[in-house]
Amino acid sequence: QVQLQESGPGLVKPSQTLSLTCTVSGGSITSNNYYWSWLRQPPGKGLEWIGKIGYSGNTYYNPSLKSRTSISRDTSKNQFTLQLSSVTPEDTAVYYCAASRYRGASWQSESYHYWGQGTQVTVSS
Repeated sequence: QVQLQESGPGLVKPSQTLSLTCTVSGGSITSNNYYWSWLRQPPGKGLEWIGKIGYSGNTYYNPSLKSRTSISRDTSKNQFTLQLSSVTPEDTAVYYCAASRYRGASWQSESYHYWGQGTQVTVSS
């Protein structure tokens, strides 16, 4: 059974880079079964898709965030990471990693088969 767990600092200062890691167990991030995504939910707002990485390492990003987003992976550790640069308080949210068998439907929570528990990240000075 696939399980995902987010980890990383809960507080980031404005203009710095937000970095999170998702550790995957029960399945390989290099298999052709899933796309591995990052999503977030700001307080009082809906879910927002950030980007994803496929089994071959190809990445796909939300156009509104692409310029400051980087998703990468460490296959030896079965982990994938999120880096979001130049953060502002508007980036404060609960951040999730999740897995989906579909390349599309990235904004639809129903399309994801597995979710991490989520981790709160606050951007504040």
